Amino acid sequence: MSIRRFRAEDLTVLHGANEASVPGVSRETMEDLSKWIALSTCFVATDEMDQPLGFLTLIEPGARTYPSDNLRWFETYAAQSGKSVIYVDRIALLPEARGKSLGEALYQAAFSHFSDLDEIGCEINTLPPNPGSHRFHQRLGFQQIGGQIFVESEKSVAYYVRALS
Repeated sequence: MSIRRFRAEDLTVLHGANEASVPGVSRETMEDLSKWIALSTCFVATDEMDQPLGFLTLIEPGARTYPSDNLRWFETYAAQSGKSVIYVDRIALLPEARGKSLGEALYQAAFSHFSDLDEIGCEINTLPPNPGSHRFHQRLGFQQIGGQIFVESEKSVAYYVRALS
């Protein structure tokens, strides 16, 4: 297993990983996922044949063409805290790739790549609940710093950050 940057030929497999990860990530058309990846830094976990197994996308605050209430939340957080932050838009793995420490390897690549920033931030669903993701991120050193309710009793998230420097 290795981690590398996104290549255009990865898109179909990564779209499949994204769809297999719903509702932990938002459902996207192939066209929209391609747009979001183009706006991001995208790390891809691959097998020994360099075939994609999953991915992690990170978007810098200020990317106004990305319509994300969560990114806007982190932009406000960065402005108020004075900290430089990179936002994790999504992490998704193919079902057969789960439980093999690929998520941790993807994050380690991001921690290293963005080590000149203060923090890395992400959001995790609280409704619908995603307890596995909360445990995973806490194990990697993320701490909850806020939350937001989008639709009462239907859609809410917790916001987490982890120091990078």
